[in-house]
Parts: sequence; C-alpha cells; structure tokens
Amino acid sequence: MRGRSDILELAILGLLHETPMHGYELRKRLNVLLGSFRALSYGSLYPALKSLAQRGMIVGSDATTTPPPHALSGKRARIVYELTADGKEHFAEILASSGPTTWEDEHFDVRFAFFAQTDAETRLRILEGRRTRLAERLDSVRQSAARTRERLDEYTLELQRHGLEQVEREVRWLDGLIDNERGTRRARTEDTGRPTGSANADDADASQH
Repeated sequence: MRGRSDILELAILGLLHETPMHGYELRKRLNVLLGSFRALSYGSLYPALKSLAQRGMIVGSDATTTPPPHALSGKRARIVYELTADGKEHFAEILASSGPTTWEDEHFDVRFAFFAQTDAETRLRILEGRRTRLAERLDSVRQSAARTRERLDEYTLELQRHGLEQVEREVRWLDGLIDNERGTRRARTEDTGRPTGSANADDADASQH
C-alpha cells in the first residue's frame, strides 16, 4: 500500500462493500472510521473516488429523482457510489494481506475496523505483528528514557511516561485479543476434529445409566 491514499481507498472500499452510499454520507462514515484527527475534506475524498472509478473499482450513478416543476433549476445531482465486481475482488485481496504495513499505526486502525470481514488466520497474523512492533517500540522508548532521564525536565519526563503507559495499555489490549483469537481457533479445530455423532453417543450412554 502506498500510504495515506491507500488507507483512504481501503476505507472507501470497505464502507461501500457494506452498502452503496453517496459522497456526503460516505464522508461522514469515513470521519467516524478514521477519527476526528484525520477528518476528511471533500478535496481528498473526491479525487480518491475518481481514482477508484477510473480503475473500475467503483461506479457512480445519479440517484436524484426528477425534481418537481417548482424546484430550482441547476440542482446538483447526488451520485451514489457502489463497488463493482473488480472492486469487491480487490477489497478481498487487501483483507487477505497481512504484511508489515498492516501493523503500522494508521493502517492497523483501518484494517481492524474490517476484522469482521477478515479470516481468522489473517486477523491473528496482523494482531501478532502489531504486538511485536509495539513491543519493539516499548523497548526503544524505555532504553531512551533510561539514558536521558537525568537531562529532562519534569514535564518532558511526564510526557515520556504518558507515552509509555499508552503503549503498555495497547500491548495488554492486544494480548487479550490474541488470546481470544487463539482460543476461538482452538475451539473450532477441536470441534472439526471431533467424530460425527460422538455427542449423540455420549448422550445415549448417559441415558442408559
């Protein structure tokens, strides 16, 4: 993925995969998904939509109904965007990927938003990769803090401590998610490997005693 433009495109594809939307509604959903600190302007949204349309990933159609005779002329048409077959296939390919870029801060947030549509093995690889990346960051910050502690003022030290706590909190959160994914995966494997009818046989034996 190339960067911010790819993050935006992934978010657009994911939201349109759920349901077709017009630009204004899509912008509102994207602002919720990407967070207020990365609020989108129409200046960034519509070039992304145009690029996706040119590549055959989405298609836009005029959803404006015929205006009544008394309506003002020149009313701008409301375009509704939806995924094409190629767009759905491309989105599925993205969801199946789990390379290092999926562990980075902004990419991870958006990928996590579509975890419900991601297969279990890919989810686990991304979570484990993210945890490894944060553990490395945590070690780096701790080493830096130990080297510079005596040279920093109290406010910089407090900011440093705050940063450490944030990373530690996310690591604990990831540990819980990883344990849950592994537990779910283990349970499914055990259910799959269990002989057919064993539960019924157990019930039958119990009823005879």
